[in-house]
Amino acid sequence: MTFKLLLALLASWLLSVAAQAAEVKVAVAANFALTMKDIAAEFEKDTGHKVSLTQGATGKFYAQITNGAPFEVLLSADDETPSKLVREGKAVSGTQFTYAVGRLVLWSPDASLVDQGGGVLKTDRFKFLSIANARVAPYGRAAVQTMQKLGVLTAIEPRVVQGESITQTHQFVSSGNAQLGFVALSQVWENGRIKSGSAWIVPEDMHEQLKQDAVLLNPGKDSKAAVALVDYLKSDKARKIIDRYGYKLQ
Repeated sequence: MTFKLLLALLASWLLSVAAQAAEVKVAVAANFALTMKDIAAEFEKDTGHKVSLTQGATGKFYAQITNGAPFEVLLSADDETPSKLVREGKAVSGTQFTYAVGRLVLWSPDASLVDQGGGVLKTDRFKFLSIANARVAPYGRAAVQTMQKLGVLTAIEPRVVQGESITQTHQFVSSGNAQLGFVALSQVWENGRIKSGSAWIVPEDMHEQLKQDAVLLNPGKDSKAAVALVDYLKSDKARKIIDRYGYKLQ
C-alpha cells in the first residue's frame, strides 16, 4: 500500500467518523449540572458525539422550550415539566424516564451552624437564608414546603435571599452573602460525605419527592446524538456517576 493511498484511506475514515458524530443540545437542571458534565465527558469519549450543556432553572427552560428554543434533550429537576411538554406536543411520547431522585440539604460553610433537625432555623444565629426561586425551581418549592412543615416560614421570610436557580443559591451561601441555605445534596457531596461545613439532609417526607425526569424534545427526535444520549443516561456507567453525586436511583 502506497503512502498516498494510506493517507486517502485515513482521510476517508476521518470524514466518515465526522459524518456520524453530531452535537446534542441539552438543557440541564442546575442541580445536575456538575454530574452531567462528568457524564457528558464519558459520553463524548464513548460515542464521538459532542454535548452542548446549558444549565438553569426548570421553569425557565419550560418557557424557553415552548417559545421555540432548539434544545434536543431536557434533564428536568421534576417529573411534571417533561410530562407537560409531552402533553403539549413539544417532546417525544414514550421517551420520558426518571434519571435521578434528588435530595434537599440545609447547608452552611460554618461547621458549627447547622444542626440535625434544622433547629437553627428557629434561632437568630443567621442573618440570611438562601433558597432557589420556588416559582421556577423544584428545589426552591421543596425548601418552602420544608419550612412550612417546621413552622418557620413566616418568621424567616424577611431573611430569605432568593436565587434564580439552585446554582445561584449555592453561590450565595458559599460566598458568605447568606450564612446558610437549602441546596442540592449533589452540590456539597463528595466521596460519600458532606465536603465541608455543616449540613442537615432533609427527610424526604418533609417535601414533595424530587423525582427528576429526562425527555427527548422534538428538535432531537431525528438526531442520532440526542437519542444516543438519552440511552446513555440509563447505562451503568452513567448511573454510577449519578450515584457518586448523592442522588438516589430508581
